[in-house]
Amino acid sequence: MEWIILIIKVVVIFHIAQGLGALCVWIERKGSALIQDRIGANRAGAFLHTDSLLLKPVVGGVKVLGILGVINTLLCDAVKALFKEDFVPKGTSNFIHSLAPFMAVFPVFMAFAVIPFAPDFEIAGYRIRSQVAEIDAGILFIFAMASLAVYGVTIAGWCGNNKFSLLGGLRSAAQMISYELALGLSIVAMVVLYGTFDLYAMIEAQEGTILGFLPAWGIFTQPIAFVLFFVAGMAETKRAPFDLPESESELVAGYFTEYSGMKFLLFWLGEFAEIGLLSALVVIMFFGGWDLPFVEYPETWVGALIGHVVLMAKIGFFCVLQIVIRWTLPRFRYDQLMRLGWKYLLPIALVNLVFTGALKLLA
Repeated sequence: MEWIILIIKVVVIFHIAQGLGALCVWIERKGSALIQDRIGANRAGAFLHTDSLLLKPVVGGVKVLGILGVINTLLCDAVKALFKEDFVPKGTSNFIHSLAPFMAVFPVFMAFAVIPFAPDFEIAGYRIRSQVAEIDAGILFIFAMASLAVYGVTIAGWCGNNKFSLLGGLRSAAQMISYELALGLSIVAMVVLYGTFDLYAMIEAQEGTILGFLPAWGIFTQPIAFVLFFVAGMAETKRAPFDLPESESELVAGYFTEYSGMKFLLFWLGEFAEIGLLSALVVIMFFGGWDLPFVEYPETWVGALIGHVVLMAKIGFFCVLQIVIRWTLPRFRYDQLMRLGWKYLLPIALVNLVFTGALKLLA
């Protein structure tokens, strides 16, 4: 029975991760259109007509999805990518060229294995935790996966056999390694505060209130760590204003210039799944996960479902926020990008960590 539960958890959480990536793609297209006063994707399926009595009940729903751009984004784009030519540059390895997008996206989905998506609940005498891998060092596992993702992007830049791809790969490696330092130190501050590496235990540590009226969420106890983590996390996802590895105005498309079809789509999927992963970590460490102030969930599947909806609503908010920031702020110059990471975020993260450790000892 344990194996069946594990397989169900793997399937469900993998679909949640994919769903977050797909949701971010749709918000990217329609959200950017709203910000730029455009209509956005609204053609495919919007003019569907049928005389079949069996299909008439679903035509209205399809038309609505078409007008909202869902069919364009989640169906037409995917089919188009499947049938695009798979171009491999001359003078490079076909195997390495195919390995790079896999190495860029696989660690991101692996990191979702330690994300708890709902409170524990009991069903048929089994206590279920909505987490594929129940390991105490969940934060360390996520860091390990994030470090592996650097290799996929760097290899993609190198095996493109193109100077623009190589520059994009080098930029990406330098950027991701630089901002991992501030990102890691902000997380260490949270580990010191909560006294655990376990993400589920971090959510439990944020239950209750401080000062009698504020939720005991990380945003109120560690606001500096939140700002550091969120900024450094956006730099890790390589999204504007930190999209120097791609910067189409300088490097065509950066490290995936020489990619097309499903290989290109894998990079895209990994990028948007990273947005969901970052949002999940922000919510779990700084916004109480599924916690709602002064609300207790019953230890049943109903309570778990309510907690899951609360958690996903918070994650959705931060996904939208990242996309709005991406379409609002201009791109940094490369020297500004590195200066921000090394001269500002890193020293502030060090001071915050020392301050947090001192307070913990005094307490």
